[in-house]
Amino acid sequence: MQFILITYDIMENRKRTKIHKLLTSYGMAIQHSVFECWMFEEELAWLRAKLHKLLHPLDQNDSIRYYSLCQSCLENLRVEGRDGFQTKQSFHIS
Repeated sequence: MQFILITYDIMENRKRTKIHKLLTSYGMAIQHSVFECWMFEEELAWLRAKLHKLLHPLDQNDSIRYYSLCQSCLENLRVEGRDGFQTKQSFHIS
């Protein structure tokens, strides 16, 4: 299982809402368009394929970014303010 930080910048409201709802099945929203996710490689591949279908190939304004953080990076992560960092959290697709 790996830690993935997923961020998105989507212009269209309907598309942004669909993406947000899909990501809530995989992780915790720490900001409106930033999710912390614990997932297996297969889950990430499936999620990326699903999200890719929601993006219009000609729209250069939209983006989704995936950041994989190693254990060493997680150990050095610092959070200021609300909602401290959780080192493990399980999310399941139903």
